[in-house]
Amino acid sequence: MRHVSRLAAAAACITLIAAGCGGAGRDDGEPATEGVTLQVFAAASLQEPFEELAAQFESEHEGVEVQFNLAGSSTLVEQIQQGAPADVFASANTSTMDTLVEAELHGAEPVDFTSNTLTIAVPAGNPAGVTELSSLTAGDLNLVVCAPEVPCGAAAATAEEAAGLSFSPVSEEQSVTDVLHKVTSGEADAGLVYVTDVLQAGGAVEEIEFPESASAVNIYPITTVKGAENAELGQEFVDLVISEAGQELLAGYGFTRI
Repeated sequence: MRHVSRLAAAAACITLIAAGCGGAGRDDGEPATEGVTLQVFAAASLQEPFEELAAQFESEHEGVEVQFNLAGSSTLVEQIQQGAPADVFASANTSTMDTLVEAELHGAEPVDFTSNTLTIAVPAGNPAGVTELSSLTAGDLNLVVCAPEVPCGAAAATAEEAAGLSFSPVSEEQSVTDVLHKVTSGEADAGLVYVTDVLQAGGAVEEIEFPESASAVNIYPITTVKGAENAELGQEFVDLVISEAGQELLAGYGFTRI
């Protein structure tokens, strides 16, 4: 798995200053890419397809390493606002991207590149007998959801409101992967996650679909970040994500074309 931290890249840059670390020009006039680290801040639900896209990107850009910061989208925006070095930001919903845009921290107009739908995940065998969304209101059920400020949490609140229900989760997590872990480890009887997370978990969980999920579809936008150290490379990564090849790869992980 690629590193989240930028410390290693910074150390490498110090030793490569004379060679033009960070994009200094080459003798042939083309920008140098040797020793360049592309920092991609992406919603946790994008981990698997984005790591595969990164491998392809690195194979096509000699000397470039893609490093990820994978977390809840709201957390990532907060980090960017506080000055964390990011070249690309991919959000799990439009409202979180709007926060970046309102802060004038986007390097280009955000592009919607895929969507994801909320669903119920239960441990294999469904020991709590969850059958529908209303099952999640049972008083003895250990339900885990994302925190309201996180895209998957906002989607959960939308589904809850659409169904006229009131949930009492035992835990609110900062990323959808944390919710999934609670379910797969048996700490939770059920969790509201994305359909892509159920696919990722394989036989460790079962999916309980519910009709209200139609109101809880999240659109994923992506953009470069204003002042990015590697803006051109960042845009090339964005172009790969929205390309036909990128779209096919995302679809293979259960994401929906938009």
